[in-house]
Amino acid sequence: MADLEALETWLSPLLQKLDSRGRAQLARKAAQQLRRSQQQRIRAQANPDGSPFESRKPRDLRGKKGRIKRRMFEKLKMARYLKTKGTPQQAVIGFAGRVSRIARVHQYGLKDRAERGAPEIRYAKRQILGLTEKDRESLVETMLDLLTTDQLSKYDGF
Repeated sequence: MADLEALETWLSPLLQKLDSRGRAQLARKAAQQLRRSQQQRIRAQANPDGSPFESRKPRDLRGKKGRIKRRMFEKLKMARYLKTKGTPQQAVIGFAGRVSRIARVHQYGLKDRAERGAPEIRYAKRQILGLTEKDRESLVETMLDLLTTDQLSKYDGF
């Protein structure tokens, strides 16, 4: 987080020279880029630090043999649920709708019921959203690329 605060301090004078439309466009681009990296990380079933997600606990399927055929969070990574929003003040990535509860439970390792009538269990902490070092570096590069191209050419002093 300290890296992001330093980045914000360094970029804020440049961002102030952009109009609100330009800042919103920059925030949208950054959010979309982060969504792509989060989707790839969810697909790889990895936490931001590179460690794999804790595997599912085996479920009693009343004598049924077999395996769980889908990876965890397969649908959560879809753009339909993983929403982005860019405003002049911020870039936001988050889950929309009913899936936000599922994501929150796994993100923080909270208690929840797997099904109606089932006992409440504590889920393992799996960081679905989070910034990796590669994400931070890529954000800096994207910001600099966008700020040094045609965005700033129309302003005095650049």
